[in-house]
Amino acid sequence: MKLGSTTHKELFCQSFIDSHLHYEPETMDWPKLEADSLERLRGIPFWRIALETEQRAGVMVRAFADTIDDPLLHQAIALQAYEESRHARLLAYLIHHYGITISAPAPVTVPEQPEQEFVDFGFGECLDSFFAFGMFGLARQSGYFPESLFSLFEPILDEEARHIVFFINWVTYDQVQRGWGAAPWRGIHACWHYSRALLHLVKSFGSAEGSTGDSFTAVTSNSFIDNLSLDGVLSMSLQENERRMKMFDERLLQPRLFPRFSAIARQTLTLLPKRSPAAPPAIEPGLTNK
Repeated sequence: MKLGSTTHKELFCQSFIDSHLHYEPETMDWPKLEADSLERLRGIPFWRIALETEQRAGVMVRAFADTIDDPLLHQAIALQAYEESRHARLLAYLIHHYGITISAPAPVTVPEQPEQEFVDFGFGECLDSFFAFGMFGLARQSGYFPESLFSLFEPILDEEARHIVFFINWVTYDQVQRGWGAAPWRGIHACWHYSRALLHLVKSFGSAEGSTGDSFTAVTSNSFIDNLSLDGVLSMSLQENERRMKMFDERLLQPRLFPRFSAIARQTLTLLPKRSPAAPPAIEPGLTNK
């Protein structure tokens, strides 16, 4: 299959449309949480950030879809807008259902350059989702919340995986259509946007709850997973990313830059010298421990 061709467009659009999940947040089987789990859920500081992010995404993607003349592309991107808005409704319902207190979200405005916003958002979502998959897996492994809550959100993360695979294929198709389809140019373009997304993610660690636009993956990781190690995060992110990517047609492009960098980083970590355990203090001759 030739990238940028009509066949490519039909494959990534129709795959996205056909895999749409039908659910409504208000009718989902929300589990009853014990007091300790409820306290942990309410203590996570990312809820307003997450809600604002999804509300902005829904409006922005809808605005971009309205600029698309191609019927199939318009249908697929409008569907993503619906799903982003549904994520916002899901978070709003979760916040209300579990009595989570947040400050009022910032008002949402229609962006002046929706296409540029869509591109920036898409690359950022590729990065954020990769680490979100890992954080979700680590939190699930730790048993921080009951399994019923993780099971509820499992399809939502699959939905995020659909978004980033659709985006990577759309942006490649769009570049080819513009005459920018050469691999070196696409690589430079992707690295530029990923570097901006990575810088934003790094700045997000340690930022305050009230800072709009922060990566809530970063905020989350500091909230409920103790004793994080870089190798542990990378390992779980790679494992969970591979698991979720298996559900897609092999002909579709997938976000691969950060999985590759993460695999290289893990290999590098194995080459670093390990710290030796501290030796016990020497006992002077003639002295004994009491």
